[in-house]
Amino acid sequence: MKALLLEDDIILSKEIISFLKSMNIDCDAVFDGEVFFRQQKLDSYDIFLLDINVPKLNGLDVCKKIRTTDTATPILMLTAYRDIQDKMDAFTIGADDYLVKPFHFDELYIRILALLRRSSAPQEKKDVIIIKDLEINTKELKVKRNGQVIELTPKEYQLLLILAKANGRVLSKQAISEQIWDVHFDSNLNTIEVYINFIRKKIDKDHAEKLILTRSGFGYFLNVD
Repeated sequence: MKALLLEDDIILSKEIISFLKSMNIDCDAVFDGEVFFRQQKLDSYDIFLLDINVPKLNGLDVCKKIRTTDTATPILMLTAYRDIQDKMDAFTIGADDYLVKPFHFDELYIRILALLRRSSAPQEKKDVIIIKDLEINTKELKVKRNGQVIELTPKEYQLLLILAKANGRVLSKQAISEQIWDVHFDSNLNTIEVYINFIRKKIDKDHAEKLILTRSGFGYFLNVD
């Protein structure tokens, strides 16, 4: 496994490189967004780790540019920005996870493993899931509602698929978090709310009948009745 780290704090960068190598993950580091893309052309990477506040192109610009040509490689944001809007901005442009500084290196390692595991997971064998006028094609990774194609990010698609497979059962934030990230950290629970809002806007916004529902105090479920 090999990671490319965008981090302008030289001390932190060296600490992350040293830790990841101790966990058998090679890591190259760059200190500004423009150098990031020059380095990316020189080698093949399994995951990108991006700080937001860096010189030249910031981490959000780098993430957005990556996603114009690469929708598969996991992107983990490492940043001191902790507001929910900052997370929404990152997820909207294609980030897969978001870790707020300061963080424990063990948590960084677990997040990386979870993202790599998800990115290499086999495709769902059942081709199509149909719930009312919602159609999820798990072979082509496409979603339609009332015949109209809905563009989802990989994580949005994953969340919708988890809810669809539950077939009307209520899933807690923790249950969803464990299935998507394979971790148990509370910091992921607000992330679930962000993703639910994202897919509601895409799936339910223009339809009178809402499919993505909340059971207060328990979690989320799809309206299959």
